[in-house]
Amino acid sequence: MIDALTVALGVTALLLAAWCGFAAYRDQPTKDWHFIGMAVVALLAIVQLIIGVVRLAGGADPQQGVAIFVAYLIGSALAVPVAAFMSLTERTRWGSATVSAAAVVLAVLEVRLYDIWGGVGG
Repeated sequence: MIDALTVALGVTALLLAAWCGFAAYRDQPTKDWHFIGMAVVALLAIVQLIIGVVRLAGGADPQQGVAIFVAYLIGSALAVPVAAFMSLTERTRWGSATVSAAAVVLAVLEVRLYDIWGGVGG
């Protein structure tokens, strides 16, 4: 994995979580600007998915197993888009809260992906 991309994705996910969390606090639904932020985070997650698959195809082996690594890659790529869709169906503050929660989940998934790849203690 590319450490800088993992850190960038985790940081942008936490920024998105704070931004949408603030909107939920102010009793606002997600707005167009939030969706642009979600698109940026989702794009970074898709880039990471592609890089992870390419590295696996090139013979790299995650320290904790290929299956769990691929599952986390797919989950991290889907977390924010699924939350974006859910926020479209829930046009209240809870839509913003859903995106905020999903972005926090994505940041945690990034830490776990780094660990699975072998970045922590390996």
